[in-house]
Amino acid sequence: MRGFLASSIGVTCAAALALPLSLPSSGARAAAPDAPSAAGPAAEAVPGSTQSIPLASRGSDRALGSAGAREQGLDRRDVRPFSLVGVVWNDPEAELHGTVQVRTRATGTTTWSGWQHVETHNHEHAADPGTPERGGGVRGSTAPLWVGDSDGVEIRVRPEHPTPTNRAAVTPSAAPLPEGLRLELVDPGDEPPPKGPQAEVPRASAMSAQSAASSAVNADLAPIGASVIPALTKRQTEEDLLAARGGSGTVTQASSKTGGKPGSKTGGKSAAKAGPYVGPRPRIITRKGWGADEKLREKDFAYTKTVKAAFVHHSASGNYYRCSQSGAVLRSIYRFHVKSSGWRDFGYNFAVDRCGNIYEGRAGGVAKPVLGAHTLGFNTNSMGIAVLGTYSYSNPPKAAVDAVARLTAWKLGLYGANPRGTTYLKSGGGNLYKKGKNVRLRVISGHRDGFATECPGSRLYNKLGKARSTSARFQGR
Repeated sequence: MRGFLASSIGVTCAAALALPLSLPSSGARAAAPDAPSAAGPAAEAVPGSTQSIPLASRGSDRALGSAGAREQGLDRRDVRPFSLVGVVWNDPEAELHGTVQVRTRATGTTTWSGWQHVETHNHEHAADPGTPERGGGVRGSTAPLWVGDSDGVEIRVRPEHPTPTNRAAVTPSAAPLPEGLRLELVDPGDEPPPKGPQAEVPRASAMSAQSAASSAVNADLAPIGASVIPALTKRQTEEDLLAARGGSGTVTQASSKTGGKPGSKTGGKSAAKAGPYVGPRPRIITRKGWGADEKLREKDFAYTKTVKAAFVHHSASGNYYRCSQSGAVLRSIYRFHVKSSGWRDFGYNFAVDRCGNIYEGRAGGVAKPVLGAHTLGFNTNSMGIAVLGTYSYSNPPKAAVDAVARLTAWKLGLYGANPRGTTYLKSGGGNLYKKGKNVRLRVISGHRDGFATECPGSRLYNKLGKARSTSARFQGR
């Protein structure tokens, strides 16, 4: 996987920093801009770790009589502190037909949680089939589950036995559990420095080359090293977009009245020029702001041509987190995606927490068409937004749905997409559409629209109509 950068089209630093209308061509990789070396190990200490523990057989099933059909797991044991769990296995194309349950002990206590289910069907959140990111080093994996600060764990992985309803998918001759099952325990590390108004923006000379590069692709939106990209008004956003398109950089809104100049009661055609359909830029917490360790990801950035659609997901990582812990949840999922699952970076382009905070996801620039690994078969010319939590049976908070609307109104607006509309994307292959098929999809779709999956959970999926209408309203449609 690491080697596929060499054959890509070269892109200069200037191109990497360009606005949306002058981005690299489809499939291009932008080399990370050069930056001064780090000031020393203490300049960017971003702690965090992963414990990877092989699972062992726990009894057998004589009816199936196969090593792969036995329950696997670990008995209760003490471990180093961690906050997120997941399971990985050798073959990324193999599915785990069964159930994964864990229980954990809160750090420094004798209190054990009840059994919690880990979502096993996670392979549809990945790079498209046949692409370089699906190459060597990628593993099969469950969804990650946030459990909070813990220092004890027990896990059981039970195969799915054949029944009259699933016999076609699970046969006695099959090995329901894939080979090489390992428990991954992720410690997100400490929080980054404060992000308040008085927080000092680090100098490039005090940042690693990877961190400076990750920040530099947003340099037209915020200073290098900034923890937050500030919000803009709709007018400011429109003026910026017109300037990027070579316009005058000014916007005068058309009158809502039937005729005359804006505010005029006289007849005749209005001379005012309507601005572009784009929502006000929302406040976005950068990778620097949530403490992404830039040394984990691959060095360069991957781009597609444009952004025609947004796929909404839930992270399936559970709802038991405080918004003050969102950065830790993101650092944990990021580490799980890269170190455990073998992906090149965080899979989603953006994340949204339950309080409506918006976070930069995969590196490459929040205004640019960054190629993600979020919707198997439809990563090209799209973006992925993960709402942190599990929304199969729980309603997503209104703040989170509103944040999805604000984010899509801005990002889709940069590329001329109508949140209420439909578009066509070419399938890269999946379980709903064969490779090469042009598929008509809503501009704001749920993951399940492109792949047969539970994601983004029924309760969140049912809120997408509201997100579409609100997003369009923010664009002025």
